[in-house]
Amino acid sequence: MLPVKQDLAIVPGDTYRDTVRLMQPTLVYHPIQSIGGAPAVLKVPGHGLALDWPVWVRGVSGFAAINREPGRELPWLAERLSADSLRINPLSAAGGAPSGGQLVYRQPIDLTGCSAWMGFTDAAGNALFGLEDGDGLELDAFGLVTREITPAQTERLTGNWRYSFGITFSDGAVTTYLTGGPAAGGCCNGC
Repeated sequence: MLPVKQDLAIVPGDTYRDTVRLMQPTLVYHPIQSIGGAPAVLKVPGHGLALDWPVWVRGVSGFAAINREPGRELPWLAERLSADSLRINPLSAAGGAPSGGQLVYRQPIDLTGCSAWMGFTDAAGNALFGLEDGDGLELDAFGLVTREITPAQTERLTGNWRYSFGITFSDGAVTTYLTGGPAAGGCCNGC
C-alpha cells in the first residue's frame, strides 16, 4: 500500500489540530429500515459503528439528495445516535417518504495495542521534530488518531518541509498512511 499524499495548511506559530480516520479497504453494507426527521435520522439495526463516521447512502427512493456512491462521491459524516440509528445533520427528510437503500462504510482499523508516529523534516531531509502517542498524537481503538502540533513546533515549519505519518501495529508491522508538506496557496507556510 502506498501512502496517501495529504498536504497540511499549517500556519507557523499557531496550534494545528486535526483528526485522521483510518479505515479498512473493504466496504460494509447494511440495509436501511427507515429515514425520517430533520435532520435526517437513519434507522439501521445493528449498523456496527461505535462512533461518528463517514458513510455513503445508496439506493434510497424518494430522497435522491441522500444518495452518494462510494468511490465517486464524498461520504456523509454520520453522527452515531445508538446501535441502531445514525443522523446526517445537513439533510432533512421531513415531509418526504424515503424508502429502502443501504448504508455503506469502510470499517475503522482496530488500533488496540498500536502506536502512532509523525515525523517532520526540512527540505534536505534533516529531522525537525516528531510526534508520538501522548506527545501530540492520541489514538482511539476505533481508527481515530488526533494530531496536535504546538505553536513552538509549527514555528519550525517554514519553507519546503515534509512529513510522514504512520502506525506501528501490535505485531511490529509498520504502515505509513500519509505523507506531505505545506499546502499550496496563500502565505500560510512561511513564505
